[in-house]
Amino acid sequence: MPGHLTTHVLDTASGCPAAGMDIELFKIEDGKRSLLKTVHTNSGGRLDGPLLEGEELARGVYEMVFHVGAYFTRADASPPFLDEVPVRFGVCDAEAHYHVPLLVSPWSYTTYRGS
Repeated sequence: MPGHLTTHVLDTASGCPAAGMDIELFKIEDGKRSLLKTVHTNSGGRLDGPLLEGEELARGVYEMVFHVGAYFTRADASPPFLDEVPVRFGVCDAEAHYHVPLLVSPWSYTTYRGS
């Protein structure tokens, strides 16, 4: 199987998938960010397909920006504590599966390299 990049987002405050969250994916080269795509999570908090796969996924540094402030503001008109959550990570093996999940509440987040 060719390499690919996936994600999912869980709303830990509600215990549900974070449906409808916007995510931007950037490639970082020479200290500059280049937007590759903008996606939205589905009802399961996932994407309908990989963010990158095959030849799209190359060695290097990437950044995913999760728009958690906009997501939580839909349920509450208060200014959010968290707004944009950037997760910068490196891809060493373009043939591997990189899964970058986000577990998020209005006040905290965590991520890890999943499988």
